[in-house]
Amino acid sequence: MNAFNRLPGFVQAPAGRERDVLRLLPRMLVFGTLLLALPSLAVRIFSGEGDAVQAATRLQTVDILAISIVVLHWTAVFTVAIASLIVMVMKGPAYVADAYPLEDSETPDSPDRR
Repeated sequence: MNAFNRLPGFVQAPAGRERDVLRLLPRMLVFGTLLLALPSLAVRIFSGEGDAVQAATRLQTVDILAISIVVLHWTAVFTVAIASLIVMVMKGPAYVADAYPLEDSETPDSPDRR
């Protein structure tokens, strides 16, 4: 017995932009993460020879902001991936479950309908 029965006569929709988006997501994840980590690296490289406490506070603030923005970026990429996968699945073939009679359903053709 086949677990999945395809709906006969169903025309599958062609692949669209969701496939392009799914192909771009790994690059967007890596390059976006690197781009958003640049301010933290720039503060480490170009920090002045000032007060050590002030420099440490500035470095910590930039690190916290960079980490939070990177996590937001990862969340956005993950959300777009889920949306693209849902569209891809919805465009796939249609399946039907095994039919079973509904004995308690009301139908317009039933003789006991009042």
